[in-house]
Amino acid sequence: MSAARQPSRPTDREQLTEALGHAMQQYQRSVQAFDDTVGRRLGLGPTDLRCLDWLVDGPKSAGQLSTATGLRPAATTALIDRLVKRGLVRRTRSDRDRRTVLVEITELGQAQTWEAYGPLVRAGQPMLDELSTEQLAFMADYLRRITTLTDEHRTLLARQAPDRP
Repeated sequence: MSAARQPSRPTDREQLTEALGHAMQQYQRSVQAFDDTVGRRLGLGPTDLRCLDWLVDGPKSAGQLSTATGLRPAATTALIDRLVKRGLVRRTRSDRDRRTVLVEITELGQAQTWEAYGPLVRAGQPMLDELSTEQLAFMADYLRRITTLTDEHRTLLARQAPDRP
């Protein structure tokens, strides 16, 4: 059989690309399963836990949380009310504009989430210590870029009408 007629075999790059995609999918599943376990342990639903995660970066308005969680404004208010009642978040006034109410994670919210996620962070640190500065920079850049890509496609998908049978 001539070279032109032989079935193409994947190159090492194609195999690595496929393996990376598979590894990323497995990682996403693992993170989701871990988050689900943390939520059950803390008595929180997935959206409640996601809201706390968004607040780790700093206070957010209810509108920002609504966008981040994909909830409608009324559902976001109910979510915030649940978390306030549990003492995990509080409402505060913005330093920039006193008319704006922000939601921030409380010390209790930080402590409870760190109790669940802290051991994982500490256990993963030696893996990062093994990497060079260049490798760390590459990974951080890749994760930022793939996050941007995912966010762009989430926005596109959200704009489409839902499929109805």
